[in-house]
Amino acid sequence: MNFFRNLVILILTLLITYSAYADSHDKEQNIVEKAKEINQKIKEKQALQNSNSASGNKEEPLPLNDPFVGDGSLGGGNSLKIVADTDEEKKKLSLFNYKLIGVITGDQDMFASLINENGEIINIGFNEELSPGVRLIDLNSREVIFDRGGESQVVINFKNQIIERKN
Repeated sequence: MNFFRNLVILILTLLITYSAYADSHDKEQNIVEKAKEINQKIKEKQALQNSNSASGNKEEPLPLNDPFVGDGSLGGGNSLKIVADTDEEKKKLSLFNYKLIGVITGDQDMFASLINENGEIINIGFNEELSPGVRLIDLNSREVIFDRGGESQVVINFKNQIIERKN
């Protein structure tokens, strides 16, 4: 009886091994066939693209700017003009048109990030001029202070309050 039990177990083991091998063999053939089909499709697309480029139907190149940033990444037409020529341009550079959005401080450098009504962001460093006569003289975690040519100081805080102090 022991002999028959061992014989049945051996036959079942051989059948299971054979069926497992046969299943994996079929899957490998299917994978190879699918890979050949995909490769053929890719070759057809490449041939179509080559024929389009040879016939003069060139695709339009992708833009180099980040669509989430806008045109500011190109440094193009909407850049901020630091030197104002007319009174209208001087009004655009007035501190009252800006909101404080960030203060960056480090061991040696300090910067303030301001945004105007058009959504243009300007980063100005410590002791740099925003416009002629308007210079960043102090900044901390709550506010930035600009000197307006020695006649007054303008303080801008994160609550969008702009306070002018006479010297």
